[in-house]
Amino acid sequence: MSYGSTPPYPGPPGWGGWMPPPPKPGVVPLAPLRLGDILGGAFATIGRHWKQLLGMAFTAYGLALVAIASAIAIAYTAHADRLDRVLDSDVAPGWDDVAPLVYTFGAVYVFGLFVVLVANALIYASCPAVLQDAVLGHPSTFGRVWRRSVRRVWSVLGAVLITALIVAVPLLLIGTAFVALVVTLITLSSHAGEFGWLILFGFLGAVATGPPAVWLWVKFCLAPAAAVFEGQGAIAALTRSSQLVRGDWWRIFGISLLAYIMAAVASYVVQLPFSLLNAIGPSLTDDASTSGAALTIVITSLAFGLVALLVGQALTAAFPQLVVSLLYVDRRIRGENLAPALAEAAAGPPAAH
Repeated sequence: MSYGSTPPYPGPPGWGGWMPPPPKPGVVPLAPLRLGDILGGAFATIGRHWKQLLGMAFTAYGLALVAIASAIAIAYTAHADRLDRVLDSDVAPGWDDVAPLVYTFGAVYVFGLFVVLVANALIYASCPAVLQDAVLGHPSTFGRVWRRSVRRVWSVLGAVLITALIVAVPLLLIGTAFVALVVTLITLSSHAGEFGWLILFGFLGAVATGPPAVWLWVKFCLAPAAAVFEGQGAIAALTRSSQLVRGDWWRIFGISLLAYIMAAVASYVVQLPFSLLNAIGPSLTDDASTSGAALTIVITSLAFGLVALLVGQALTAAFPQLVVSLLYVDRRIRGENLAPALAEAAAGPPAAH
């Protein structure tokens, strides 16, 4: 769903200086959004479309889990004899014995990392896909959200990866400075000043590149929404995000940061009871009268823990993206007068896709 610029929405004339409230067919009013509108719209979207959002999270992470488990099983089956021989040998294995295992399971690790990234990109794409209906007040289904998300997942993944590479630079420098500081403190007594230049380099690098990296992260944070709402490719979505953020960087930064903090707290609260259950699980199995009862307790604990992890991950990934996607809508309402086009679309039938 993509809307261009349209003439100003006339609305009914005011009477006695009073102006009617803007239309609100969906989760937010079709007007410039305040902080309360954005957070309330994100919560309302979760409340109305939680089945679609949780369904996307469970499907994405479930498929990722199946794919990774299958890759591990295939790798183990292919090298089971070699693995047993290496682990059971009393003699240190040579590189010729270890190399195939390193290459195979290294490839499995890379494959697993890629699968998780694709799953996260699918969740990122699903949030603006859900908002396409939520903002207009249209009903939505899992199938509609799935089709929209799958079509744009590669553009979203590309935009997210490029942004992550930009943000990784200051993190790398900060890590270098921390390691250099530890090494310097350890060796200071016998090699005074030997690693001091590393600390200076890392600190100056972090100070020099940290703020620009944060600035660039905020500048490109609307790219997933642009990729889904406007059908943009990865580079075009990053460019579009840069245009929309211009002039409103601090507001977008503050609201986005607040959303991530709220999601992290909510995820911790959701997972806390299951973490406590897992902590007392061993004592329950010790008290179990039969091995079958102990096995039941372990399986139940693992199952609930997995569900809690998925729900927590869904909250951590989905809520900030809903907020950021609503910031995208807000920026287009403010800068491109999108509200009339949204009002017209809300009055019509839902799009057939």
